[in-house]
Amino acid sequence: MTRFLAIYHGAADASDKEALTEDQQAEFMNAWARWAQTHQQALVDPGAPLYRKKLVSAEGVEDFVDSKTGYAIVEAGSHDEAVEIFAEHPHLRLIPGNSIEVLECPPAPEQP
Repeated sequence: MTRFLAIYHGAADASDKEALTEDQQAEFMNAWARWAQTHQQALVDPGAPLYRKKLVSAEGVEDFVDSKTGYAIVEAGSHDEAVEIFAEHPHLRLIPGNSIEVLECPPAPEQP
C-alpha cells in the first residue's frame, strides 16, 4: 500500500463563506463524517483545516494566503484507487470550483 496526500482547495471568497447557512454547514460536516466512515480503513490521517499560513525561505518568513483549506492522508493500492476515494468527497460539492489534489507519497529512501 502506498500513502497519498490529499490537499483540499477552496474556491469560496468571503461572501461565499458568509452565505453558507448553519444548516448547510451542518449537512457538510455530516456528509464528511459519512465519507470518513465509508473510507475509514484507508484513512491514515483524517486531516484537518489549514490556517495561519507562513512561508519560510532563505530570505525569511512571511504570511501568505492561498486556496489550500485542508488535508487528509490515505493508503491505497494505486494512485487511481486513491483518486476514487476522493471522487465523491463532499468538499467537491460544497462550493462550485472546490477541488482536491491527490499526491503520491513514496517511502523515504533508506539511509545507508
